[in-house]
Amino acid sequence: MTQQLSGTELKRLAQTGSFAVDDTTGNQMIEALEGVIDTLQARWDALQKLGTAPAMSSTSTGRWVSTHMLNTASDGQGLLTQLQAARDEFPTYVEAIKLAKQNYSNTETGTRDTIKRLPVDELT
Repeated sequence: MTQQLSGTELKRLAQTGSFAVDDTTGNQMIEALEGVIDTLQARWDALQKLGTAPAMSSTSTGRWVSTHMLNTASDGQGLLTQLQAARDEFPTYVEAIKLAKQNYSNTETGTRDTIKRLPVDELT
């Protein structure tokens, strides 16, 4: 299984200057994350239906299938559980990316200033 980087860990990397991203890429990342957040928010009430057992027949098979569907949606790895985690975590990713954009800008400005201070004969 692939190791995942939480929003909090990514934000910590950005706070220490270990994560930087240019404006264009950062803006695209933020736009994508905010699009997912907005979609989840808009459909959250409908998604909550996944957290209830669906109406099935009253047979033992129907009850088993209904319970299985509910557990599949809402257990530790369930769709509803994962969507809730994404909804909670994505804003922290956005914060981290904003910090990373500032890191990139600061590095770029520092590099530009360093180059401007170099004597002209060192550049040729």
